[in-house]
Amino acid sequence: MHPLTWQQAGQSDDKLREFFMPALVDLGASIMIQDAGRNYLFVTHLPEIWAVEHFRTPTDVSLFGEEVGAKLATLKEAMTEAGRKGHIEITIGTEQIYEFRVQTVEFSNGGLHFVTTIIDRSEERHRERLLRALLREVSHRSKNLLAIIQSIALQTARYSGSLELFLHKFRGRLYSLSQSQDLITDSSWRGAYFFELVQQQTEKYLPENKHLVRVHGDNILLTPNASLHIGLALHELIVNAVSHGSLLRSGRVINVTCTRMHLNGHDSLEMIWDEVLDASRSSEDTEDSLKAHFGSTVLERVVPASVNGKAQYVISSDRISYRLVFPLESGGD
Repeated sequence: MHPLTWQQAGQSDDKLREFFMPALVDLGASIMIQDAGRNYLFVTHLPEIWAVEHFRTPTDVSLFGEEVGAKLATLKEAMTEAGRKGHIEITIGTEQIYEFRVQTVEFSNGGLHFVTTIIDRSEERHRERLLRALLREVSHRSKNLLAIIQSIALQTARYSGSLELFLHKFRGRLYSLSQSQDLITDSSWRGAYFFELVQQQTEKYLPENKHLVRVHGDNILLTPNASLHIGLALHELIVNAVSHGSLLRSGRVINVTCTRMHLNGHDSLEMIWDEVLDASRSSEDTEDSLKAHFGSTVLERVVPASVNGKAQYVISSDRISYRLVFPLESGGD
């Protein structure tokens, strides 16, 4: 701000203080006073982007340029009585926004005057835009999350033989989503890193044996959508390992690998879950019976479809493996 001042001859300091009162009440940063003929009597603290030279007879056009001057002229033409108020906002470039607030004041010894204050609204408007963007983002994320929950509820209900079984599976899957969502929120909605996602999804079920799940490869930042669904896949796999596998009984380490790869012209992610089974498990645990327990619908259909990828889920006599490949740019948002 430049502290520039013009005073018309014959105007006393008392008169200027009288003029200042309504502008100060209006909380203006820059103050301008004109008489009824729009002759400038006083100008102070103009923003730096506008005229800084001393003009013998300053005008709206000489101070602010043709475009802003024309807008101010139009505004003031309609203000013919004391007590009238008006305002315009002027955008300079992409970041700076100024509000011109004009009001007419009648003084006992001077007639009608225009008192204009210029207020820098740039920061305020930036906060408003940011808040609107955040609200839109919250709405978008909420709708996505509700759609995911609805899909999980339908799939869980379809393959649950009882209400008790449905509630048990559904609560676990909701918990998985909430854990992944915490990582996404902590990153300001950028997503979640793969290593942290594995750690978070396994520590609830292996609080004393977290070392039994080892993660290798590239610690890639996943999109929010990919984070939620890969977190869901990891949840299914670790629950199955604890509930039906031989993880705790054998103490054999499960290896989880994340690899960035170039496939079909796209940067892609390959996730592999490799779990060695206990040789002493029951012979009744065939591939079909295990898959019935293992949430295969989520692993083979829901998760790969949600990230535009492909999955291979194989249960053999000695191991369980799950491989998911999807293009990183198709992980959703």
